[in-house]
Amino acid sequence: MCLKEIPIRWKITLLSYGVVIFLLLICGLVVIANMQQQEELDLRGESMSTARTVAEFADIKDGLEEDEGWEIINPIVEEIRVINNTDYIVVMNMDRVRFSHPVKSMIGNVSTGSDEDPAFAEHIYFSKAKGEDGTYLRAFIPVLKDEQLNQIGVVMVGNKIPTFKEIVSGFSKEILLIVFLTLIVGFIASYILANHIKKQMFDLEPFEIKRMFEERTATFHSINEGVIAIDYHEKITIFNEKAKKIFNVSGEVTGLSIRSVLEDTRLPEIVERNEPVYNEQIMVSGKSILSTRIPINKDGQLIGAVAIFQDRTEVAKLAEELTGVRSFVEALRVQNHEHMNKLHTIAGLIQLGKPEKAFQLAFAASEEQESISLFLHEVIKDDAVAGLLISKIRRGKELDIIVTVDTNSNLDHFPPHLDHHDFVLLLGNLVENAFGAFEQLDREEKIIDISIEQDDHICSILVEDNGIGIEESNLEKIFTKGFTKGKENGTGYGLYLVKQIVDKGEGQITVTSNVNEGTSFLITFGEV
Repeated sequence: MCLKEIPIRWKITLLSYGVVIFLLLICGLVVIANMQQQEELDLRGESMSTARTVAEFADIKDGLEEDEGWEIINPIVEEIRVINNTDYIVVMNMDRVRFSHPVKSMIGNVSTGSDEDPAFAEHIYFSKAKGEDGTYLRAFIPVLKDEQLNQIGVVMVGNKIPTFKEIVSGFSKEILLIVFLTLIVGFIASYILANHIKKQMFDLEPFEIKRMFEERTATFHSINEGVIAIDYHEKITIFNEKAKKIFNVSGEVTGLSIRSVLEDTRLPEIVERNEPVYNEQIMVSGKSILSTRIPINKDGQLIGAVAIFQDRTEVAKLAEELTGVRSFVEALRVQNHEHMNKLHTIAGLIQLGKPEKAFQLAFAASEEQESISLFLHEVIKDDAVAGLLISKIRRGKELDIIVTVDTNSNLDHFPPHLDHHDFVLLLGNLVENAFGAFEQLDREEKIIDISIEQDDHICSILVEDNGIGIEESNLEKIFTKGFTKGKENGTGYGLYLVKQIVDKGEGQITVTSNVNEGTSFLITFGEV
């Protein structure tokens, strides 16, 4: 069986178990090394204490001054050695002749040790010497005869330093018990940890998780919608290729703050409010985006948010152009209807034998049409906007509503961030909203006044009507998507789109309304 085929549970168990054994081995080595060091310190104290005891013994001092004093000294030293559990005690005179030694044959012989010289110069010290059965710690102390500190000999006490093996063997039962318990507990803990990790991984093997991650990543990057996800701290966790293409973002952005990459995604709002928003048209980095933003919750805890969106910039432009075309078509239809009525009237007057009145009516209609077209062509420099206004004037006539354009109006250029698509949509929806204000109102004179004024700093649009008006309680709701009241065919999107365009152009909108008296919408772009 290859390593890949071993279940992750057993891999983790074996790994954890190996770590436990390794740590146990390291800890054991450290503990035993410390024990060995402590044992050496204890031997130093014991050796020096024994050496001092022997050096201060009066019979030892007297024996060192006799020719065969070892017969007195050796029995005393051996007794002390046995009592203090010391390996050996050697007493030497100033000629380095041994007066005591565990090996009797060495008594009376001269010592030739290389580390004994300082002791014969009244120095107290320790040294280590290797023997056949190990290393010995030796304590040296001078033997002083009287208060004048005249040295008459040296006492050397030696103790074997326990080896690593000897220390381990001394605690073999305890060590075996600790190792056994540690291995049992380590195995159980490792198995429990492995099971916990396995559950956290949804009982999947690493290669399965790797495959799922690769498939998910490929899926996110291949779909034709932008996907951006952030965590609770507003750090990017997903930013697929489509999103990068839409917003002209390059490089790796995962882990960066969403605000540092895109300022106006509105994703942080979802994290703050923990409420989803579906199919909302927003402007992000100057592009029209259809966005769905959803909070991500796990076990009732908010952990982030995700946005799925489509670039509707081109679609919006096509829709706006379609709106303009529809306005022209509507204007032509109304104009055709009006001209047909006038032609029938002219034909009737001719049949009645009144050609003069027929000519007057024909000239009057032509002059009126030319007057309106010429006026709008002079003051409104964009044909799409001018055509829209003509269509609304004709549409008003058909509905018996007087639509007038202020003679002081002018439009030379569009405010920053806006174009003729935006103005067609803006004016079209405002005027249609004004038409709707007369649907449930029976009034003899119905008037809609339109004014567009512009200078080097400000562009203002005013649309007023004397329709049914808006209740004060509804003024804050009229720009909400889907809100409509008092209109038979209202969709609730007209004023919502107007507000989106005003926000896009960084403008301001002011609404003044009185019930049964009328409403005015004043939109201003630029510094007021």
